[in-house]
Amino acid sequence: MDNSAQPTLDEIEERFVELAAGRLSRDEADRWAARWVLKDGAIWDDLSWWALNCLYGIDLPADESGGYLHDDEQVRAWLAELRKRRAM
Repeated sequence: MDNSAQPTLDEIEERFVELAAGRLSRDEADRWAARWVLKDGAIWDDLSWWALNCLYGIDLPADESGGYLHDDEQVRAWLAELRKRRAM
């Protein structure tokens, strides 16, 4: 992907896949999504916007225990939901 080009839904889904597989850190996924969520003038379809907003903040801590607000099970559920909604 060209760093200046808006990502496709395939590329957004790939971030979920990489995150769920442990090949992408939560911090990396959050920073990548933040770039696009906060980009002025970007126009998104509803599903892409939903998915980006799930990734944005994926690294938020739940508390001081070191866990995340959205755990790995939630990440997998969002990926499944994304795939289900894409198939509709």
